[in-house]
Amino acid sequence: MMRKKRKRGEGGGPPGCSCTRPAAASPLEPRRAAWTGMGRAGPYCACAEEEPQQQQRRKQRQPPPLLGLLVGLGLLLHAGDCQLQTPCRIQKCTTDFVSLTSHLNSAIDGFDLEFCKALRAYSACTTRNSKVCRGNLVYHSAVLGISDLMSQRNCSKDGPTSSTNPEVIHDPCNYSGRQGGREQRGGEQTPPTYYFCGLFGDPHLRTFKDHFQTCKVEGAWPLIDNNYLSVQVTNVPVVAGSSATATNKITIIFKSYQDCTDQKVYQAVTDDLPAAFVDGTTSGGDGDTKSLRIVERVSGKYVEMHARYIGTTVFVRQLGRYLTLAIRMPKELAMAYEESQDLQLCVNGCPSSERIDDSGHLPLPVMGQLLPPGASSQSRSVYTLESATAKCHEKMPLKDLYFYSCIFDLLTTGDANFTAAAHSALQDVEVLHPRKERWHIFPNNGAGDWGSELSLHLGLVCLMLVVFL
Repeated sequence: MMRKKRKRGEGGGPPGCSCTRPAAASPLEPRRAAWTGMGRAGPYCACAEEEPQQQQRRKQRQPPPLLGLLVGLGLLLHAGDCQLQTPCRIQKCTTDFVSLTSHLNSAIDGFDLEFCKALRAYSACTTRNSKVCRGNLVYHSAVLGISDLMSQRNCSKDGPTSSTNPEVIHDPCNYSGRQGGREQRGGEQTPPTYYFCGLFGDPHLRTFKDHFQTCKVEGAWPLIDNNYLSVQVTNVPVVAGSSATATNKITIIFKSYQDCTDQKVYQAVTDDLPAAFVDGTTSGGDGDTKSLRIVERVSGKYVEMHARYIGTTVFVRQLGRYLTLAIRMPKELAMAYEESQDLQLCVNGCPSSERIDDSGHLPLPVMGQLLPPGASSQSRSVYTLESATAKCHEKMPLKDLYFYSCIFDLLTTGDANFTAAAHSALQDVEVLHPRKERWHIFPNNGAGDWGSELSLHLGLVCLMLVVFL
């Protein structure tokens, strides 16, 4: 039997239920009807019998609100848990790189080798974190920085890397390696402290404590004498009738140390600055990387000695007729000596009876005024205070104690080679001294002939520091 179709709009429910479109009370009413119909712009049906069934079906289709909340929280906590398990560790990579390179000096022999090893370790660390750090800007900056540094230092991508693992056995003949291992096991990352000592000119001494002195110390005197190293200098008068002296002989003894090196002796005198130890060898220790070696920079004029096993570097130069010396040594080794070894110029300075200066202030000779009346004309300086100042200013524009030592030497000796000696001594400070803020030493106010000029200069220096730092 064919069932008669209802016409559209004559009721959409079961028998006894009528669906009607109510009259819109306002222009918004048709929209309400559409929203009530779950997005279908059909007639608004109010069926008392059908409504509970529809509500029940809707409840079955939609997840319970509490369950949805729990699922959402679970996903969020899971994502957070994943982050905690695999965070971006670029900061740890950078910290390790700084720890590996903070004690290195770019002018010291072997710097490029150690720096490239540290760079490769840094690069490997960033590679391990590439996935978890994919969206980290600091990570991408570090990757670019590593690439630039490798290009600047000509570092190959393949090669040995520095290890930050405290369990790794470090090279016993590498002082920085021994220190790194000990510091990591102790939980500290601070690099060792280094001392600097220098001797040049008439002679001018800079001690381990950055005290600047000018001394007579004629004859043989110990600069350093500890359990690892001995350095002795011999000074002779520069000009007849003057108390000023200069160094014409240097003897350096590298004492034997474990299996790293046998005792090695180096000796230089005026016009004989060898590039070998007394026994004819140029290195100490076994293996391809020597724990002690001599490097000749300028034939007969400038040599460097690098003792890796004690972290020590020594520069020896000849300028004119006299020698200069500069040394960089770890504090803990420099202070390792017996009570009987207390006479060390680098440690305690010159005895007061041997001092020419007055707390760093030099008595400036003017046209040989410090020389006795009977001194020969050849021993008198050809420089005036003005010409000596101009000569020293050519090499050293900053008027620190190196500048004034240059003036003193020129007025005392008339030998222009002392200008080069003061300038080279300052260059050695900038290479070997561990603290840049202490490179330059200035005399206190009231420094005799140059007191007023120095006060003005110090004021200008302070102004420059405020402007540029």
